[in-house]
Amino acid sequence: MDKGPTVEAVPTYTKPCPSTLALQTALRSGNETKPTDFILLGFFPEFKYISAMVSIILLIYMATFTGNTLLILLIWLYSHLHTPMYFLLSQLSLMDLTLTSSIIPKMAANFFSGWRSISFLACGTQIFFSLTVAIAECILITLMCFDRYVAICDPLRYPAIINLRVCLQMIAMSWVGGALTSLGHTAFTLHFNICSPREIPHFFCEVMAVLRIVCEDISAYEKAVVITSILVLLLPLSLILSSYVLIFLAVLRVNSPEGRNKALATCSSHLCVVGLYFGPGLCIYMRPGSAKTPKLNQGLFLFGTVLTPLLNPLAYSLRNKEVLSALKKLMGRCQSSR
Repeated sequence: MDKGPTVEAVPTYTKPCPSTLALQTALRSGNETKPTDFILLGFFPEFKYISAMVSIILLIYMATFTGNTLLILLIWLYSHLHTPMYFLLSQLSLMDLTLTSSIIPKMAANFFSGWRSISFLACGTQIFFSLTVAIAECILITLMCFDRYVAICDPLRYPAIINLRVCLQMIAMSWVGGALTSLGHTAFTLHFNICSPREIPHFFCEVMAVLRIVCEDISAYEKAVVITSILVLLLPLSLILSSYVLIFLAVLRVNSPEGRNKALATCSSHLCVVGLYFGPGLCIYMRPGSAKTPKLNQGLFLFGTVLTPLLNPLAYSLRNKEVLSALKKLMGRCQSSR
């Protein structure tokens, strides 16, 4: 039986609803948006025992936090430590706490969570705070050297020259100088065009590591980094070494063996701290081709951000009878209160 000619269905056009159009437009624009987040590759990816290494770093961080906090507490509690030297030392411990706390917790969180992304704002914040504290520490250590120079070479005028107002000016100079210098370098570093996939070969956002993934000529800015390094590292270190030559000459003229030993103990502790702070900085920022050796830089930064803040309170407390006596008093007070 003939069914007759078949009629093909005519396709009809269905107008998409406005919400669908908006969603498609948003997705299209989202795909075209340039990514701003960074990826932190971490340190030593070929190292087999990285979990053990991160665990050790966390233990050192907790010891650093405890040691520096305890040193600040002792200086604040006991009146015989209310001197300019210990006041400046408490600020150095505070800077150590700020530096290590701005880097280590984020690094550990990224490692254990597997989330290596860091936002543009967080990266800029990390660069700013780490640079601010590092530069402020260099300035403060230089000023602490001036404090020791006056105390040993001109002890009679020491109370008039180094007083509370001068100490506050030293601290303000350190923080403001570090913040202003860091602000300029942070802004310049992050305004460059970054190559995809925006992977930073480091365990935190650091200037030299970010510069390695920049897609434009940065030779002029690299000269600015060298000039800043000379002003922040080389010039202060030269002043410190020159001051200590005069200090040691003055110590040799001291008649009392006890006074000579006390002065040498204080100065040797300060020189240890000088080496711990300035050594890694000189190798990272003033060594030719430093940006091309990321593994060495990571090792130096691990030393500077993990070990140096731990060794700083040890250098001043283990060789200082006044700090040890304050620590014994605090432990005795804690035991008697039980």
